[in-house]
Amino acid sequence: MRDETHTPFEQINRGYNTTFQNGRLSVGLVVPIAQYGQSPVPDMTGHLSRVQQAEQLGFKAVWLRDVPFNVPSFGDAGQLFDPFVYLGYLAAKTTDIALGVASIVLPLRHSAHVAKAAATADVLSNGRLILGVASGDRPEEYPAMNRDFDARGDAFRESFDYIRAMGTPVPQIDNRFGTVDLPIDMLPKPSGSKLPLLITGSSRQSADWIAQHGDGWMTYPRPGVVQDRVLQDWRARLTNLGQPPKPVLQPLYVDLADDPDEPPSPIHLGVRSGHRSIVQYLQQLEDSGVNHVALNLRFNSSPVEPTLDRLAEHVLPAFN
Repeated sequence: MRDETHTPFEQINRGYNTTFQNGRLSVGLVVPIAQYGQSPVPDMTGHLSRVQQAEQLGFKAVWLRDVPFNVPSFGDAGQLFDPFVYLGYLAAKTTDIALGVASIVLPLRHSAHVAKAAATADVLSNGRLILGVASGDRPEEYPAMNRDFDARGDAFRESFDYIRAMGTPVPQIDNRFGTVDLPIDMLPKPSGSKLPLLITGSSRQSADWIAQHGDGWMTYPRPGVVQDRVLQDWRARLTNLGQPPKPVLQPLYVDLADDPDEPPSPIHLGVRSGHRSIVQYLQQLEDSGVNHVALNLRFNSSPVEPTLDRLAEHVLPAFN
């Protein structure tokens, strides 16, 4: 079961604070908010209006991805646009919805560029950035950037440390990404106490390291009993390490049926069903301790805009 004490999560910035509430589940959307089940490349027509619609309807967050190359074996080109450029654009065109990235592949980028771009997006959005970070799962991208795929675990950890250091008042770091000491500094600083860094999957790190260093954990959909056991282990690990409660989020592909009572049937990493079964399923995730679900409409059968309206009418009131 979830943490019934509901000890509040650490307050970091506006996006993190409004998206994650201990003991509650909120709902966001994976960008692009589009149907492209038959192709790895989405049609980005109307992409901004859909994000703005999501904000107006009360979805808590939108989630971009870091997909530098269209890798055929991966089968998904993401939102096409560079995540940091797109974050700046969305920051100027929205006001309240959290802007998440799930996730920046740290070993493929220089940590100074990530730290600078992320802090900039956080400040320009008035504290709405949630930065997911990962070690990467597309081996083809590593030779394309002359990086060592087998060393990605060490590179991830050192990049993470570098980014953390750059957000402090007096940054000091010395690792493969560079040496920084007085009088050098990096500006801007994050809008809140730090950049909220959520770790995706294992990122080639130990479970203890993730629990100790991350501000939350991005995990994957699993069968109910399995997910419940995984999340119990997460909470026990935090307690054993003397860490405060930290949020968990997961994605979920959804195909919203027209019939509100259509029973659930499995699709890739998700479910097709009417809205009543979707609410019940999300309530089960909430009971297990999931704090945020990012819905992905890639395989949705109905047009996107009315689907967002129906989700807002029938699903969001039970959570957000």
